[in-house]
Amino acid sequence: MTDGQFHKHREIFFAEFPPNQVPDAAEQLRSLEEVTVELVQKKRAVGVDYDLTEHTLQELEDHLTERGYHLENNLLNKLVRALIHYVEETQLHNLEAPQKPQEHAKQEAYVTEWEHHPHGDHDDTPQEWREYK
Repeated sequence: MTDGQFHKHREIFFAEFPPNQVPDAAEQLRSLEEVTVELVQKKRAVGVDYDLTEHTLQELEDHLTERGYHLENNLLNKLVRALIHYVEETQLHNLEAPQKPQEHAKQEAYVTEWEHHPHGDHDDTPQEWREYK
């Protein structure tokens, strides 16, 4: 796993029923490559460390739910998971976006505007009105 902004540590929380699913889920996640798993029995959760370029939280959760594990679905957990899914998806999307220096983009915007803006003396005011004293 690489360090940095793409290294993630998350906790996956499980429903109270069925009981004893947390240790089994931890073993299931340990079978995946590039995932470090820590059992957090006290919270009924599994801590996972992964690199975002290898896995996402949504992928890990889907892996578990497809195998019959039940995640905690109270409102707070749903909101937190949705936010994490969005943030990770955005980070991955930004990885694929071409990098463009911001200053160059600003300069390009000014150049484009300048090209479309009339130059010189384009005042439609008649000459005699401009020199009125």
